[in-house]
Amino acid sequence: MDIIIADKTHHIYADIICKTIEESANVRGTGIARRTPEYIIQRMNNGNAVIALEGNDFVGFCYIEKWDHGKFVANSGLIVHPNYRGKGVAKMIKKKIFEHSRSKFPNAKVFSITTGLPVMKMNSDLGYKPVTFSELTKDQSFWKGCQTCKNYDVLQRTSQTMCLCTGMLYDPKTKNNQDKKKIKVKVFQRLKRIKQSIFLKKTQK
Repeated sequence: MDIIIADKTHHIYADIICKTIEESANVRGTGIARRTPEYIIQRMNNGNAVIALEGNDFVGFCYIEKWDHGKFVANSGLIVHPNYRGKGVAKMIKKKIFEHSRSKFPNAKVFSITTGLPVMKMNSDLGYKPVTFSELTKDQSFWKGCQTCKNYDVLQRTSQTMCLCTGMLYDPKTKNNQDKKKIKVKVFQRLKRIKQSIFLKKTQK
């Protein structure tokens, strides 16, 4: 399997990438912002995406987004095809896109918002720390991308201060990645349960 920087030669995979993202959102029942093939192709053209392939078969994908004029970058749309899940592929893709982000945007803060416990664990292993949404980008173009998420109403009700997603940040200037103490998955699980009990009950009323 190869994990490489995506380019124009990979446009043919845009449809299956979008389909895999959408199907994953439906199965998980949690927030994954949907993307169009045109959106994915633009990331490939900019050299801001990585793709995993087994021969000519699509395995996985992730892309980089810039915000606040490059002060922040996010590694988004991490997805693995169902045929290749449970084999550690997501972790390899995550490491590749993180290294690509650090190389291409060395001074940028790398952030993530996610409801996925495996992604939180991968972020923690790379040096991300949980933060409040106030420490993330203020660029409204980023937050508009959440409109296709089923939990968008939660973000609106809290005036964009919190949601079911957990915010995580890697700040190269504070060298927080040098702290080798990793956050236990149980902590993320407890945080997720608390958010669900607060916000989902309000939604159901």
